[in-house]
Amino acid sequence: MTRVRRLVQLIDAFTGTCGHALAWLVAAMALLTAAVVLMRYGLELGSIAAQEAVTYLHASVFMLGAAYALKNGAHVRVDIFYQRFSPRARAWVDSLGGIVFLLPLCAVIGLSSVDFVAQAWAVHETSADAGGIPAVFLLKTLLPLMAANLALQGVAEILRNALTLAGDTTP
Repeated sequence: MTRVRRLVQLIDAFTGTCGHALAWLVAAMALLTAAVVLMRYGLELGSIAAQEAVTYLHASVFMLGAAYALKNGAHVRVDIFYQRFSPRARAWVDSLGGIVFLLPLCAVIGLSSVDFVAQAWAVHETSADAGGIPAVFLLKTLLPLMAANLALQGVAEILRNALTLAGDTTP
């Protein structure tokens, strides 16, 4: 059990580090949005690249932050019954949900996005707007990265719940 517990801790540490790094992107996004507004309405200047950068930051935070949300229980859940369940019953629900829904969804997203992302990389896809960011292929790469990152944290959650079901109460 200690190897499984250690694996869960390593995945949690990776997800936590990524989540804290992503938090800085939120601050950058807020500052950049303020700069875009100031430039647009204060100085009557526009920047397509700056506006697209806000979109890139937003996409990065939400796509790569999904695993962090899962780790911290910040995802959407219907708690009408779940909140009344015992820790063991919650572990069953979370394990089955991860195995039946989360991991297959991550596989579908990851596998179905491979060709889409590969095509964008093959042509080094750029913005459709003049003056935009010439790296749409990087933005599209967030799809399989999100799937992999979320699946990795999903495995950690399933293993954590398996430990609970096996009677391991170590935090």
